[in-house]
Amino acid sequence: MSINSVSYSLPPKIEDAIKEQIDLWNSKNTIHRIWEKDASVWSDEDEAKWLGWLTIVSEEIGSTGGYYALQKDIEMSGFDDVLLMGMGGSSLCPEVLSITFGKKNFHILDSTDPAQVKAVEEKLDLGKTLFIVASKSGSTLEPNCFKQYFFDRVSQITDRPGKQFVAITDPGSKMEQIAKADGFRHIFYGKPEIGGRFSALSAFGLVAAAAMGLDVDILLARANAMAELCKRGDPAENPGALLGLVLGVCHAQRRDKLTIFTSPELYDLGAWLEQLIAESTGKNGVAIIPVDREPIIDAENYYNDRVFVHLALKGGATDEDVYQRLEDIERAGHPLIRIELESLYHISQEFFRWEFATAVAGAVMGINPFNQPDVESAKIEARKITEEYERTGSLPDETPFFGSDGIALFSDDVNVDALNSIVGENRSLSSYLKAHLSRLGSGDYFALLAYFEMSAEHEAALQAIRETVLEKELSATCLGFGPRFLHSTGQAYKGGANNGVFLQITADDAADLPVPGQKYTFGVVKAAQARGDFQVLLDRGRRALRVHLGNGVTVEEGLTAIKKTI
Repeated sequence: MSINSVSYSLPPKIEDAIKEQIDLWNSKNTIHRIWEKDASVWSDEDEAKWLGWLTIVSEEIGSTGGYYALQKDIEMSGFDDVLLMGMGGSSLCPEVLSITFGKKNFHILDSTDPAQVKAVEEKLDLGKTLFIVASKSGSTLEPNCFKQYFFDRVSQITDRPGKQFVAITDPGSKMEQIAKADGFRHIFYGKPEIGGRFSALSAFGLVAAAAMGLDVDILLARANAMAELCKRGDPAENPGALLGLVLGVCHAQRRDKLTIFTSPELYDLGAWLEQLIAESTGKNGVAIIPVDREPIIDAENYYNDRVFVHLALKGGATDEDVYQRLEDIERAGHPLIRIELESLYHISQEFFRWEFATAVAGAVMGINPFNQPDVESAKIEARKITEEYERTGSLPDETPFFGSDGIALFSDDVNVDALNSIVGENRSLSSYLKAHLSRLGSGDYFALLAYFEMSAEHEAALQAIRETVLEKELSATCLGFGPRFLHSTGQAYKGGANNGVFLQITADDAADLPVPGQKYTFGVVKAAQARGDFQVLLDRGRRALRVHLGNGVTVEEGLTAIKKTI
């Protein structure tokens, strides 16, 4: 079985530290202890009950009949499209597979933005679409809203709507109860001992793969080859452990920004890596911050807070400029990891390699990589706001500290005082945005958090803002669309080190959509999530500024104005 190749170019100081870690791990027999599910490898909390991902590949091999039965059922039943509805670990692996393998009739919904929901709906012939609801607990707000909306829509055209729905959930969950009550076509079960972001090679990834028409056996066979290598006791000979030690040691030496570059065929893999790494390592005041889809710049303009990884497909497209810049980065003494996939189906090897590496990096960092306490805190704040809306019929009042031409700025007293001390009497949108960016210092990163439709046009406009900040400040930059990043990088932003400068952008919705059975709408849910997210950032003492586009200012107009001001 062929294995994806990997090479490392590391500064001597980091190489020496990794050799020390290898010796330490060998002396403590740590790899064996991981496979024995010994929680003391990490923080000795509840880690042992979250290690089901270690053996899931071998468990799934030989048990793929249900996946192929689903595949045949889709073909025989005449479904033209499949829509998977989920968040975070339930949707990111399916998204990566659909984009990587070019499955145009497989769609993902992981946003409560009403424009996004409507845009997805307009791509579908509802009567010929299979809907997959993916939710481990069955209690996650967003998938439940998605299910309620599309179940109601399908109910308007058939008296047996459940026959167009499939559930992926853990046994005994609320979603299992709903699926049975509503007569779902199929129910597939995850493993309770696997957290969402480690679930790519479980039912949560494999059901999607089958629904796309992929060969599940090949995916599992490739992944199993990597899993077997990751059992090797010597970290120097273990592809997952060595990568994890590199990440952990780089973090210890303040290289905490993992900058991800990919060849075009693999460009969405970074979205999955973002969640796995950020949500696993960002807590207790530490984090590895994944930096995905950032433009590559000249090597001399990078600070010494970066570690770089390049993932490419063997025989795939090559960008000579990128390869030249990577060589310059290597010569400049930055840590550089190169991984080459043997084929697209070998992507499953990277799922396992990076899961194992993330667990190892968490051990080096002394944290529990399997919990996500700050994701829960944002959910709590959002729930407070939606509950108030249910009681009163309106969102809580809020007052901007500055407004001009339909654009309003929000923050807390601490941030406002800091910004006012910089701008003085020259108070304008431009001066406040520039003052906010001026707070970026050594070792910091900048994160754009956008709460509106994730369209190609909006992403391009945000990337232009991001590139401007990168060119002017040279700090690492991140971009996330809400609420999906709340189940991903949001954990690291709130639970990691206080070295982020955040610009949240929200907007009035041009149109809204109801959530059937609820008083609140999709727009209300999104607004509550944005406000809850922002409040937790402020509660954590983050340098955070919210820009709201209202009073007839379109998202396009607002983003143009923001870019112009910076």
